[in-house]
Parts: sequence; C-alpha cells; structure tokens
Amino acid sequence: MQFTFTGRDKKIVDTLTTTVKMHNIDGYLVGGYVRDLVLNRPSMDIDVVCIGDGIAFAKLFAENCEANTHVNVFKSFGTAQVVVDKFDVEFVGARKESYRADSRKPIVEDGTFADDQNRRDLTINTLAISLKEDGVYTIIDTFGGLKDIENKIIKTPLDPNQTFSDDPLRILRAIRFASQLGFNIDATTWQGILEMKDRLSIISQERITTELNKIILSPKPSVGFYMLDDAGILEMILPEMIALKGVEIIDGIGHKDNFHHTLEVLDNLALTTDDLWLRWAAVLHDIAKPPTKRFHSQHGWTFHGHEVVGVPMTKAIFKRLKLPLDKTLSYVQKLVRLHLRPISLTKENITDSAIRRLLFDAGDDLDDLMKLCRADITSKNPRKVQNYLNNYDVVTQKLIEVEEKDHIRNWQPPLSGDEIMKLFNLPPSRRVGELKNAIKDAILDGVIPNTYDDALRYCQELATKTKQDES
Repeated sequence: MQFTFTGRDKKIVDTLTTTVKMHNIDGYLVGGYVRDLVLNRPSMDIDVVCIGDGIAFAKLFAENCEANTHVNVFKSFGTAQVVVDKFDVEFVGARKESYRADSRKPIVEDGTFADDQNRRDLTINTLAISLKEDGVYTIIDTFGGLKDIENKIIKTPLDPNQTFSDDPLRILRAIRFASQLGFNIDATTWQGILEMKDRLSIISQERITTELNKIILSPKPSVGFYMLDDAGILEMILPEMIALKGVEIIDGIGHKDNFHHTLEVLDNLALTTDDLWLRWAAVLHDIAKPPTKRFHSQHGWTFHGHEVVGVPMTKAIFKRLKLPLDKTLSYVQKLVRLHLRPISLTKENITDSAIRRLLFDAGDDLDDLMKLCRADITSKNPRKVQNYLNNYDVVTQKLIEVEEKDHIRNWQPPLSGDEIMKLFNLPPSRRVGELKNAIKDAILDGVIPNTYDDALRYCQELATKTKQDES
C-alpha cells in the first residue's frame, strides 16, 4: 500500500524527509499514525523512530521548521517532542525493551529497526513508512498488519505470551484497541491474555487507569468491559462492578442485572457525549446497589439510598485508581448523588419548589445530569422508554420555565453570612449558618421571593422570633 500525503500532513512529512536526506538519518514514521492513515482516521500525533539518537533527530527537524520551533527533551526516556502546526511529533531512537519478572520498570536498550518492530504490541501498530522515500511512500508491513486491519483482527506480532510478558500493559492495549476499533481478538492472542493477565500486577496503577479511561471513551465502551470481564481482568481493576453482576430471585421476584444495565447506560451515554467524567458517572451511578440491596415481601427488591452510599464509594474508587481527587471527583460524586432526582420528578406532580431545589443542587451540571438520566432508561419495552423520555421532556421544560422566572441555577442566598453577622451583631457561629440556610430554604420553597429586601425582612422576622423565644 502506498500513500501520497496532502495538506498539513504533507508539510510535516516533507520536512521530516528533508531532514533525513540532509543528515543521512535512517528514520521512519511508525505506530498509530501509520495505522490511522490506513484506517482513514485523522491523527495529530506522529511517532518517528530513527536508528540512533532520536533527540538529535528532533533538534535537526526543528531547525528545518519555522523559526523558534521548540524541542521538548525527555532525557530519562530518550525521547523528544516537537509541536508543529498543532501536530505532536515525537522522536525516539530504535530500541528494545523488556520487564524483569517482578519489576514495573522496563529494561531499555538501543536496537535495530527490527528490534523496534518486534517490541510493538500489535500487528496493526507495526506498520511503518521509511522517510527516505520521496513523494510516494510505501508502507512497511513486516507482520501482516494490513491484512489484520482488513479482517478487523487484533493480534500480537510475536508469540503473545512473550509479547505480554515483556510488557503486560499490552494486554489492556489489545482489549482497548478491540474496543476502540470494533475489532476481534484472535484466538491465540486471547489465550495469551488469559495466561498472562496476572502479570498486570507489576504495572503501575496510572498506566492501567490510562487504558481503562480509553476503553471508557470507546464508541461502544461495553465491548471493552465485557472483554475485561471475560478475561478475569475487571475483577482485578474494578471489583465493585463485578458485584453488580447477577440476578437474585426470591418468591419468584427478581431484579435487573445491574452489571448489564450499567454498561447499557454507558453505551447510551456514549452516543451523546465524549466527556470522560460524565461517562465515569455512568459507570458508577449504581455502584452502591449491591450493599444497599434488600428484599421486602410487600415491595420486592429495593436499593434505597444507593445514590447516597455511592458517593463515598466513588471517592474510594477514584483514590485507588489514581483518578483526580479534585473538582473532577466532586463532579462525578454530584451526578451519582443526584441521578435519581429527575426520575422522581417524573413520578409525581411537579412542584416549583422541587424544580428550584434541583436547579440549585445541580447548578452548571444540570444538563449533564439530564443526559445521564436519559441514558439510564434501559427498558426493552419501547413504549415504556418513550413514556420516560416524554416525562423528561416535561421536566426539562419546567426547569427552563422556573429558571427563567427565579434564576436559581448557580444561585446564592441574597444575604451572605458576613451581612447577617453585621446586621444582627452576631459572631461567627452556627446561628449564622442556620439563618442563611433558612433564607435559602424559604426562597427555594417559594415562601418568599428571590430578592434582597424580602430575604432581609424574612431574616429580621426570624431573628425577632428567636429573641422572643429566648426571653
């Protein structure tokens, strides 16, 4: 297969080719960039391998680019990065690498082009293009990667046990690419995954989580999750999800399989958003159903409070997986905590008070919450699904109307704590917080209008009543 580059890609490749010829460098385009050319997928990440010093190649390339092109050097990794016209061009010398049985750090040595090809994880990622060509470039296909792309097959270039032993993270990469591309893993490679999965214990949590995030961002994430489950890997990474599996039946009454339900919700959400953290909220929204599951002879199965119990469970999972513990965690926790609120509004006569409270509690994340709730409809009954969607349309319209009228979204009570202390000569205390919360509740419940004067009057009445009660 041959390629003729066009557009911005041509500009980068022409500069690389010029640099190779000027300095007699043996250089190649490799890996994901070449794979994506074949798949006709746009890519802004270009990996370049040379025989020798990759950092020196990067510096020479930068000299041939526009003035003041910067080279980021990572000496400890022997790599360099040049950002040109929004392309991320990464350079490295050909190498071979492997892991000791009990080490998380690879042994890296200089190598030949063949060594560099042999160390790659999958045949579809062994494709390369020599930069010594000019104008028309021919793909180097040592391991049949083009045929595997045509047949939609994920396969290791060498014996899978050796490939996965050298770098066990390749196990997750194989599953991730199968999930991203909609490919199948060939039988021999799958057997290697089953036999070598325990080697994942030597891989750092950060690298494992990076691959898990990429699976979650797949077009249909359930594909990767089912593979992780079938391989016995999901229980190593996210055992809380395994606890969701299965249907228990008592007195002929069962409940849905919450594992399959969760993956359906995730797939539904993937149709509407590429936001990683919103997708994580889908993964974790029912994570506390196992510990809250109860059977009642009158009501059947219940999971009361799972949205509340799920909040600390979410933090524990984020901490273990080395996910961000900042506002990202707070965002996912908020969606887990609130995911039943819009549903409850579809089952009752909607009051302005309930709408105001949802607007207040969800704030800027209301739209994401509604996306999650719509994705949470997984009934096999089309009429039931449409009824839920229609109810959500009613709730959404009511949210719009109340927000236009009351401006509650991202709202704070008209009187601040500092103002309350000055007005009533109060020191910082619980009483100040109680007065502020009382104003907030009165406005959200529609007792008083959302204005400064009404809030002040209401607060004065509360303060007067408190003094009378105390005297």
